[in-house]
Amino acid sequence: MDLVALADFNLVARHGGFGKASRASGRPKATLSRRVTELEAALQLRLFERGARNLKLTEEGRALHERTASLLTELDETAATIAAGGDKPRGRLRISAPLLFSQTAMGRIAAGFALKYPDVRLEVTTEDRAVDMIEEGYDLVIRVNPDPDESLVGRAFLHDRLVVVASPDLPRPAADLSVPGVVRGASDRQTWNVVTSEGSATIGIEAILALSSLIMVRDAVRTGVGAARMPISLVSHDLADGTLLHWGDIEGSEIALWALYPSRRLLSARVSAFLDFLKQAFPNGTPDELAAYIGK
Repeated sequence: MDLVALADFNLVARHGGFGKASRASGRPKATLSRRVTELEAALQLRLFERGARNLKLTEEGRALHERTASLLTELDETAATIAAGGDKPRGRLRISAPLLFSQTAMGRIAAGFALKYPDVRLEVTTEDRAVDMIEEGYDLVIRVNPDPDESLVGRAFLHDRLVVVASPDLPRPAADLSVPGVVRGASDRQTWNVVTSEGSATIGIEAILALSSLIMVRDAVRTGVGAARMPISLVSHDLADGTLLHWGDIEGSEIALWALYPSRRLLSARVSAFLDFLKQAFPNGTPDELAAYIGK
């Protein structure tokens, strides 16, 4: 396969058209069109549906783009690394991370990594959805309790758990009674099963506030308006100071943060460096280590 033609195909696929690819790369539009046509002839496949005003990948073209774009990037970076005389991390590193971890720790982690590896251009996006790493061009994703995925490998670098907390001014309800609750998302009424030093218990909750962010939930529960179910790392300092009380651990609420990357790719120097940096930031992977990043 002609690697130059393959690279031109991926350039056009990435930009969504010959004209846009030509303007972005400075390469003649006619040359790009010819290379793609030659590649289609060599493969005996139609890679693009060519309309009057737009260009769309065929199913075969999309599959080829998804499977080769990152490999060509790896080849380019490997060549650049060899030419530079070493395996120093360099190039772009795109990471997707969940909202709460990004809000509480990712800023400081990203800054520390950038200072240590100035030749890496780190880009972090925040989203809780399951992104398509290959299609969306991510090198690494951080996810909470991810579903098994044969196309991804990685490691759990941080652990947490959910607890029920409330202000000291809020009386704990007696059996069969409910307590005002601050919840994440929409909910009218629910119960929380907790484990305490005295055994298992059920806490009835009458949700009076439904908020979309756990940071908002924490700030609300600090006022004494109701009880809340929170990651212990997020309220660790409040529990230590006595501004919030621990009503019990939520049963089966273990949380693991995983750093994942595509298994079919060689682990690049920049991804390996970031994984090592996470390990240094959270050597034991405990909630207290994350709480140290969060602050009061």
